Amino acid sequence: MLRNVYIRNSRGVQLFTCRWLPFSSPKALVFLCHGYGMECSGFMRECGIRLANGGYAVFGIDYEGHGRSRGARCYIKKFKNIVNDCDEFFKSICAEEEYRDKCRFLYGESMGGAVSLLLHKKDPTFWNGAVLVAPMCKISEKVKPHPLVINVLTRVEEIIPKWKIVPTKDVIDSAFKDPVKREEIRSNKLIYQDKPRLKTALEMLRTSMSLEDTLHEVRLPFFVLHGEADTVTDPEVSRALYEKASSTDKTIKLYPGMWHGLTSGEPDGNVEIVFADIITWLEKHTSDDNSIVVQPIHTFKNAILTMNGTASPPPPTLINKQRPWTPSYFCGLKGRRLLHHSAM
Repeated sequence: MLRNVYIRNSRGVQLFTCRWLPFSSPKALVFLCHGYGMECSGFMRECGIRLANGGYAVFGIDYEGHGRSRGARCYIKKFKNIVNDCDEFFKSICAEEEYRDKCRFLYGESMGGAVSLLLHKKDPTFWNGAVLVAPMCKISEKVKPHPLVINVLTRVEEIIPKWKIVPTKDVIDSAFKDPVKREEIRSNKLIYQDKPRLKTALEMLRTSMSLEDTLHEVRLPFFVLHGEADTVTDPEVSRALYEKASSTDKTIKLYPGMWHGLTSGEPDGNVEIVFADIITWLEKHTSDDNSIVVQPIHTFKNAILTMNGTASPPPPTLINKQRPWTPSYFCGLKGRRLLHHSAM
């Protein structure tokens, strides 16, 4: 059963959250960071259920303007707003009595990978690890937009910030391999499939470039997964993260022939492989033999207010570097010009 709770962020915007919980006390907490244009309750439902099946408590939030949350559809005024909203909500969960001594893991897909890394950067010692699926954390040198293009668009972003003028292609066709799953995703009305807004595209561009310059600051344990045939975010992005990160516990796995949607767009057999790898990594980092020190957390106070009830929604290459150490559910920038994808 999917459990929905609406909250308000510090700016007064109503946000949708959901959770999937196992029958028994969870092994650890996993916090979902979805991709651009995506949402948690439908698109990431299978992820939540599979991880709950593995014994983990899973929590998701639709970013402002995404999914069932309020706000201009897929308008990202400031990327740090997304990060701050996730930080406040996730930490409010960690502060609950039954979860205070549990390990905390971030799970980010595509743009959600950038959100996860920025959450780590915001509080470097808080998180016990991260699973990053085809993360948006660097722009390939082969496709980086020309500085003149960026300069021109930056000059008008405050004049026409919400204009849908960024060139785009149908990312659903290029991200999700299985044709049946592709059409199911296309029919999900909560997924944004229009052209990106100008300021949104620039915020994502700037975030990617900033992360690229600070990959060496990544220190938490992480598992990065990427399809070698991904044409939405280049696999070299994940290679760069693995090579430059200062983490002493880091793993990368590249999947030959797989596309961008590793957990939602591949044939069932491939999806089983990917989730088995994810759960295996989580198990290694939550087992008694690999005990992790959990940073104490006290009663969390912030601007988020819980709203009871429901509200209407708005119209295998493996490199591993390790340091010693049946439930119920509650529930790229591509091209030389500034070309963005409508859903990542």
